[in-house]
Amino acid sequence: MATIEELKHQITTARDLQSVVKTMKALAAVSIHQYEKAVRSLTEYNRTLEMGWQILLNKYPEILLKEASHPTQSLGLVVFGSDWGMCGQFNERIADYTQTYVNSLSIAEGDRFILTVGARISERLKVLGKNCETGFNLPSSVAGITPVIQEIVLALETWRQQKQVDRIMVIYNQITSGAVYHPTRLQIFPLNWSWLQQLKQQKWISRSLPTFTMDEDKLAAALFRQYFFVSLYRACAESLKSENTSRLAAMQMAEKNIAERLSELTKEFNHQRQTTITEELLDIVSGFEALTNEVI
Repeated sequence: MATIEELKHQITTARDLQSVVKTMKALAAVSIHQYEKAVRSLTEYNRTLEMGWQILLNKYPEILLKEASHPTQSLGLVVFGSDWGMCGQFNERIADYTQTYVNSLSIAEGDRFILTVGARISERLKVLGKNCETGFNLPSSVAGITPVIQEIVLALETWRQQKQVDRIMVIYNQITSGAVYHPTRLQIFPLNWSWLQQLKQQKWISRSLPTFTMDEDKLAAALFRQYFFVSLYRACAESLKSENTSRLAAMQMAEKNIAERLSELTKEFNHQRQTTITEELLDIVSGFEALTNEVI
């Protein structure tokens, strides 16, 4: 049985930990809000980009459609995880999903290239036997997303040109409803065939279709880069939102467990203190009675 001093120390430690958990809960809640806002801000930007695709599809459809029809010989994967812990099964779930997906493909290991965003997901994939070609650290705020994504876009362009990577998939955790998230994947290259056909048939918002004067190949390349950027930015923001949602849930559970443990320790401390006081009072009474009997 623990002594009163030991119980005091355990109670102090539990209260300190409870304070840390509350702080992390608040930070996670604030982060969720800012990453939600970042995802919403991409809506208009993405709509403008789709209009650019639509114009190009109506004038030079062969430029884009040919990119969406060739077979896959090599694969590039961009996997988003986390840099920090205390976020439940966040990294384990995305790593297991990635392993299952890669193992289901009939692509040789030498033709698979993995780029990770987040130190912990990189370590997790290595444990599962998946070698990572390149790794990036996650941004710590919305302002840091753009520089990281720009570096990733350059890395993917290098893969396409030097390693002839003809298919690029992005794997990340995405919120489905409330605090529930699931691993998902998005093909960002080549462009989705059905999506291109749907976009081509979509009615233009005005009576006249805009035109352009720049070279169509250069325009297509510029749209590709912007599409890469928007898709990766959204995946990064969604992943960070999922990570903080998972961390918030983990902290809520931790806070509940700490509160229960603190209650148990407090009860045990009070019981120990009451027992000690009772024993001291009994010793005093016994001593008084012994002295009284001697006097008599």
